[in-house]
Amino acid sequence: MWRTDALMRALTVRRIRTRLAHEELVRVCRGVYADQPCGDGDELLALLLRLPGEAMLTRQSAARRHGFGVLREDVIHIQLPASIPKPRLPGVVVHHSILPVLPVFVGGVPCVPAARCAVDLARTVRRMDALPVLDAALRTRSVTQEALLEEVSIHRALRGVRQVRELVPLADGRAECRQESQLRLVLIDGRLPAPEPQIWVYDRHGIPLYRLDLGYRERRVGIEYDGSSHLDRDRLRRDRERVNWLDANGWRMRYFTDRDLYQRPTYITTTVRAALA
Repeated sequence: MWRTDALMRALTVRRIRTRLAHEELVRVCRGVYADQPCGDGDELLALLLRLPGEAMLTRQSAARRHGFGVLREDVIHIQLPASIPKPRLPGVVVHHSILPVLPVFVGGVPCVPAARCAVDLARTVRRMDALPVLDAALRTRSVTQEALLEEVSIHRALRGVRQVRELVPLADGRAECRQESQLRLVLIDGRLPAPEPQIWVYDRHGIPLYRLDLGYRERRVGIEYDGSSHLDRDRLRRDRERVNWLDANGWRMRYFTDRDLYQRPTYITTTVRAALA
């Protein structure tokens, strides 16, 4: 790929137009050209060519490439040192950073390191979204809890770091989706014991039979989040068989939906507290 200024140093305007006409040269985006059609990743590299050399992906954009992109990415998030003016590009949000950092390259794209990305993201989003980010970062093994705590100490004077400091000890890489993490946080914030994620339930021969989203093993209380996947007819049959077996073997199961999670969290804590009692 070439920026327009570099291309014009190598070729005349007439030659550039001829190559474009014969599709020997393609316009990737404004100000950037390539000698062959490009995919999405190449378009991102083309965008970075339009930015200062210190630019790197951060926040949701970097998280997705590190493997823990559990939050929506509506725009591309770029980080630059505070000393460099923010360029204005459509679909791009530029964040200034006062903390120095060296990029890591993921698929050829410069990104902030995974621990920096997770902490920056978790301190700037709402609490209900911050724990899913930290859980997912641990699940992908992009970071360790120790690395997150070390990164928190570096951020100690920045906005939102108190939230991350409280949540890192609660983070658990066993959580498998955003709603599971949020359901666990609702219970913890409701002053209930932290439930264990992804509990295996064994049959009388010691063979693992079912896995629960969350639960309290000693009290035999299981907690599940019912998403849209549970509406499938075959899935519903399997769920009913599973519920009957768990009930027959002494497990008290409690099920919650998106309405419970986002509109009436008190109902969740009241229901689980009653089951534990």
